[in-house]
Amino acid sequence: MKITKEEVKQIATLARLKLPEEKVEIYQKQFSAILDYMEKLKEIDTKEVNPLYSPAELKNVFREDEVKKDLDREEILKNAPKTDGEFFIVPKII
Repeated sequence: MKITKEEVKQIATLARLKLPEEKVEIYQKQFSAILDYMEKLKEIDTKEVNPLYSPAELKNVFREDEVKKDLDREEILKNAPKTDGEFFIVPKII
């Protein structure tokens, strides 16, 4: 499909782009190539192809809930710069 220079300028206007005149021909060729490729894709028989929302097969992988030993409070607090033995001590922020 051939795109005209006027159509390229109209697309640039709709996209609110200031397109220099020397770029119009470049974009004209690129738009035409893209639309030619889309025309080729129309020729492909896709009747037996299921529509996809993603090219990769995605499925949820859930793990079983297992009870595990948590860290002890002492182990966690020993890495803190300041504690009161039970909680982290942090600067007051207001």
